[in-house]
Amino acid sequence: MSFNSNLATLAQGVSSSGVLNATYGGSLAWQSVQTGNFTAVAGNAYPVNTTSAAITVTLPASPAAGNIVQLTDYAGTCDTNNVTVGRNSSNINGSAANFTLRFSRESAAFVYIDATQGWVIYSGINVLAPYTASYLAVAGGAGGGYPAGGGGGAGGLLASTAFLTVGTVYTITVGAGGNGGIASGGVIPTNGSNSVISASSLTITATGGGYGGSGGAGASGGSGGGAGNSGTSASGAAGTSGQGFAGGNNASASPYPSGGGGGASAVGVNGSGSASGAGGAGTASSITGSSITYAGGGGGASTVQGASSGAGGSGGGGAGGNGSNGTSGTGNLGGGGGGASNGASYNGGAGGSGVVILSVPTAFYTGTTTGSPTVTTSGANTIIKFTASGSYTA
Repeated sequence: MSFNSNLATLAQGVSSSGVLNATYGGSLAWQSVQTGNFTAVAGNAYPVNTTSAAITVTLPASPAAGNIVQLTDYAGTCDTNNVTVGRNSSNINGSAANFTLRFSRESAAFVYIDATQGWVIYSGINVLAPYTASYLAVAGGAGGGYPAGGGGGAGGLLASTAFLTVGTVYTITVGAGGNGGIASGGVIPTNGSNSVISASSLTITATGGGYGGSGGAGASGGSGGGAGNSGTSASGAAGTSGQGFAGGNNASASPYPSGGGGGASAVGVNGSGSASGAGGAGTASSITGSSITYAGGGGGASTVQGASSGAGGSGGGGAGGNGSNGTSGTGNLGGGGGGASNGASYNGGAGGSGVVILSVPTAFYTGTTTGSPTVTTSGANTIIKFTASGSYTA
């Protein structure tokens, strides 16, 4: 085809105002400035003014392949008041998550491709292509107390989504489990360590579990430690709001059986009668593609011979000792350690180490990691599981 015929063909697709028509990519009809939430209509372009407040723009329902919507930051205020682009049940850039315009003078054009990729950003200004990833961060569980100790609290658990910026290194710290109490020498247990996802623009911290009580109250943490036997009533320690629950109390009368450590979704069970309390239940997550329960509290130990100890909470909590050491929490589940039975030779169980898991759309996965995480796929996402510290470059 000649140069002139190419020009002629192109001219057929350009209106008198110089805008491509529907045959050659679809002209967009510019609408009036939008100052509040609205639902976009395919074929339209919208200047969006967030000077007064953030705005949510909902993409069209039941879109067809080739539908286009464009959004432009009218006043250069998207960096202060964002525009949330609601996906309206369709994927955006292959991910089942909303998108956000959050840079000054950002402009993005979305075209609907198919059910797998959904709406794809095919053109834009100041679009640095941040994408949405899901994460699970579980801190290290705490050690169980002694003698007749309270259960260790589970590591704090955080599960949500975050924007990852292309080219940014996200440093991953996986929290270690705390040490169990040691009867010989009177060494008290320790809290679990924090698990952290960090970069210049993002810090997510799951707080380590609080240790189980040794002769009284335990320590606060992601989930709180249970109260140990003390000859008097004592309360379980507090958990961290949004991450875990408090430990259980010991019973208010002799023989004051100990309480279980708190878990990610339930408080530790109080001691009652002559029975020590179980650890609080953990929380199930399917971020890897399979349902796994994390962050169960450790069980309280038996107080006297013949009394019962507390079971570990679901999600890796260790059982309390019954004429024995406490059971350790499960590694990479963030479970609390079980308390140790009465006796000079019994020790509390150690807390289980934590875990950090990222789930990113496979279309955006870079493959650049350190620390040897386990990488798998689930549906349209790539799963990056860190059981030790490392990093991921988005």
